[in-house]
Amino acid sequence: MPWLNDRGAVSDAFDLIRQYGDDAGFEAASRADRSRDIGNHIHFCHWRQIERLVVLMSVGRAVGTIH
Repeated sequence: MPWLNDRGAVSDAFDLIRQYGDDAGFEAASRADRSRDIGNHIHFCHWRQIERLVVLMSVGRAVGTIH
């Protein structure tokens, strides 16, 4: 499960899905790679979490324990 530090992560994931559709995860991974390449570890971690969240949001059912 991705760790979310604020609602902005969900907004970022939603925006990528809206803009890139099925390729949203690849875009998030690309942004993470660019951030890593320039030495920005904070943005690298952010976009990796967004990549995981995009995958989680694309699943058509609940994941994990349902209460």
